Amino acid sequence: MFAIVEIGGKQYKVQEKDRIVVEKLTLDEGKSYNDAKILLVSDGKDTMVGAPYVSGAKVECKVLKQGKGEKLRVYKMVAKKRERKLRGHRQELTELEVTKVAAK
Repeated sequence: MFAIVEIGGKQYKVQEKDRIVVEKLTLDEGKSYNDAKILLVSDGKDTMVGAPYVSGAKVECKVLKQGKGEKLRVYKMVAKKRERKLRGHRQELTELEVTKVAAK
């Protein structure tokens, strides 16, 4: 059984025991997360598509760890002015493990 969920404005295809990395959620490690919006649930034979969300479907996740992604370098240069800026950015991320996918 798999589901397509929306977490933080992005969509992810998940199954039980999958690990996904999403943008930072304000939860402690080890806590559960049940607020995902389910867009589609399928068990191989039957498929339930939401309009926009599937009511009665549930995806349970467990927070594994909080962390940061790889560093991105942003370089800006103004031509003919000798003006240069180098900035870095690391996105804060949360790793989730899907523990249960269920539909009514």
